[in-house]
Amino acid sequence: MTSNNKQAKEALNKFKMEVAREVGVNLKEGYNGDLTSRQAGSVGGMMVKKMIEKAANQM
Repeated sequence: MTSNNKQAKEALNKFKMEVAREVGVNLKEGYNGDLTSRQAGSVGGMMVKKMIEKAANQM
């Protein structure tokens, strides 16, 4: 893995953890198979929403 890929992966993981805290999902490093589909979906959905908002603000 190149340095850029590693940095991008770390940044995305940090973003995911921040969003999980915001929506009240107890996300932990590593395995999270104990989460419900609704919990996991809320994290992913909020991540997409924030990325779209950021892109729209940069236009």
